[in-house]
Amino acid sequence: MKNAEKLKSGMQLGKVYRRQDLEGLSTAVDRDLKRLVESGVVRKLSGGLYYRPEKNVFGFAPPEDRDLVRAFLKSDDFLLTSYTYFNRLGLGLTQVYNHHLVYNHKRTGDFRLGGRRFTFRVVPAYPTELSKEFLLVDLLKNLRKLPDDTSAVLRNLRSSLSKFDRSKLEENLELYGNPGAKKILHEALAPLSL
Repeated sequence: MKNAEKLKSGMQLGKVYRRQDLEGLSTAVDRDLKRLVESGVVRKLSGGLYYRPEKNVFGFAPPEDRDLVRAFLKSDDFLLTSYTYFNRLGLGLTQVYNHHLVYNHKRTGDFRLGGRRFTFRVVPAYPTELSKEFLLVDLLKNLRKLPDDTSAVLRNLRSSLSKFDRSKLEENLELYGNPGAKKILHEALAPLSL
């Protein structure tokens, strides 16, 4: 158990680790990880991902979504978002989703990490952080995938465009939009250009 204790002390509370990140801390990393997982000191999140939980007033805090994705991708180059964020735009959407989207340049597919579902999509470009202008463009790109009444979104769009910075909206449309999103937005913006 001495080696397992050494491994435990080398793992920071609240941090997600890949197995390979821990190899320098133990000569028998798999055995020691197994012992730490069995004792509840470390949690196995998915194949090759481990977490040393941090205790708070509610029990043990789960890892941050961003930390999970960073460890899984071995990169900080991704954008974490969700269809639920579209509700913030005030266009009549109300559906709540129980998974996140991860735009990245490496992985595609659905993965369960730490008991949560993430949908990874390889896309050519995405911003470093979310803005309401990007979310609107992303909403228009994904409109057909949503179970909500998307006709309400299109009805509400024209009257809501004043909430968005037009130059940022056009920039996001150019950088991240697809032909469908561009068509919808250009039609909505056309009367405002007169």
